[in-house]
Amino acid sequence: MNILIIYAHPSNKSFTYKVLQTLVKALQMGNHQVEISDLYKMEFQSDMTEEEYEREGFAKMELPLSEDVIAEHRKIERADCIVFLYPVWWSDCPAKMKGWFDRVYSVGYAYGYDHDGEKVMKMKRIKLGLVICTAGHPNNFLKETGIAESMRNVMLDDRLGVRFEKKEMIILGGTLELEKVANSHLEKIMNLGINMYKFYNTLIVDNKDFYDV
Repeated sequence: MNILIIYAHPSNKSFTYKVLQTLVKALQMGNHQVEISDLYKMEFQSDMTEEEYEREGFAKMELPLSEDVIAEHRKIERADCIVFLYPVWWSDCPAKMKGWFDRVYSVGYAYGYDHDGEKVMKMKRIKLGLVICTAGHPNNFLKETGIAESMRNVMLDDRLGVRFEKKEMIILGGTLELEKVANSHLEKIMNLGINMYKFYNTLIVDNKDFYDV
């Protein structure tokens, strides 16, 4: 499987970075091909330019896309699976990751209509979308407060949506007491990476029409 990892964390000293290293190692052990968009390392521009807003806001698909956006489109087209890996900051992904969706999910590619009112989507439907996020609060707290459900709704139902056949979110919570959870979290990620095909086969296909957005 060709797997693209969209990774957003500014520090290589973070636990999230250890998760990335473990995941890449496990996927390679499972004979998967791995490509990484490290958004901080790439200095990916998360803010839309005025021209980009004009293109998106007024559906002016004749305006050109930025080269960095086109590069991400090419990575998407090579992928069978996209993993979004990031820390939870204020109940969401970092601004770099949000900006990736804002700019890469461009009109005419990930959504949109032409001048005749017909839906236009060039983005292929990806087999698997997997969200992995680290969180300071434990999973029970995130579930009880409704934060976990909110994050799932935004990431899986909206941002991934019908663009993916199968999708799942894994929250690695409790990192405020990292010594208690680090080993089990990394073991979980290792098993996931090695057994990615098995994991994929356990998920249910989203049968919603790809163009019903």
